[in-house]
Amino acid sequence: QLQAFGGGLVQAGGSLRLSCVSSGSIFSIKVMGWYRQAPGKQRELLASITDGGRAYYVDSVKGRFTISRDNAKNTVYLQMNSLKPEDTAVYYCYADLAASRYWGHGTQVTVSS
Repeated sequence: QLQAFGGGLVQAGGSLRLSCVSSGSIFSIKVMGWYRQAPGKQRELLASITDGGRAYYVDSVKGRFTISRDNAKNTVYLQMNSLKPEDTAVYYCYADLAASRYWGHGTQVTVSS
């Protein structure tokens, strides 16, 4: 089970850190990451990180968002800086384990202009 925390309301230019906590060990999870879904839009992959620490970012968040994982805390983080109103969305974390993808519940991020 994955639980996402850290969403909220922030002004443009501000920062938030999202956390995705797993109820079990993430040590053996190959890939974890974050999607977001804005109203009326498709879910968009933002960032992912492998068990080896290799990170991927979609172009729209490169240089602003940083994904990291702490296996000891069974947690994946998404540090979001220089937030823009267009970052407003529900953010979801996921984990790829074996042949399955597991999703956390969403956390709302709202960026005011």
